[in-house]
Amino acid sequence: MNAYNQEKNGLLSPFKVEYRMENADDLLADHLAQRFRRKRFEDELVIVCIGTDRSTGDALGPLVGSKLEVRQSQYLQVYGTLDEPVHAMNLSEKMEQIQRSHPCATVIAIDACLGQFSNVGNINVADGPLKPGAGVKKELPPVGSFHITGIVNVGGFMEYFVLQNTRLSLVMKMADVIASGLSKASAIVSDEQKLGKVFHD
Repeated sequence: MNAYNQEKNGLLSPFKVEYRMENADDLLADHLAQRFRRKRFEDELVIVCIGTDRSTGDALGPLVGSKLEVRQSQYLQVYGTLDEPVHAMNLSEKMEQIQRSHPCATVIAIDACLGQFSNVGNINVADGPLKPGAGVKKELPPVGSFHITGIVNVGGFMEYFVLQNTRLSLVMKMADVIASGLSKASAIVSDEQKLGKVFHD
């Protein structure tokens, strides 16, 4: 499906940015703002940050969640932090809780993943739910209307070992970009919607 047909069908083309790029967070924010504008004003934005701090590579999600908590964005409902991670053991329970508490929310999933060497450090945004655990052969419920993934290391062999031996420096910097992009995008769109409501009223 080409980009024109994706737009026509309500989808956006996949987005990719390398975390070391200048203004990577602004580029990510611009793309996320496009996605956020598609939700209704009254719908909440729920961020589900998947992973665990017991594995360096898999800590990307909880790090993003904790960084968003520090930023205290009133427009984002965050699940999954270093203190209260969302992981394989509690994901189903957390998703049921989110469905009850935020029945009309736009849910965005965030997770670490493994990929080709040349793609390590890339942050990707794509339509559709995230399928957590697929890279390590786990069956877990799909999460989100769209998802953000960060490629933290090389995949294809001994995935658990690779995740546990991923550089914390890389994961921290990628988490900074993702958290900043989400925070900026939500602020941009919220300000636009408030302004539009004022003019409408």
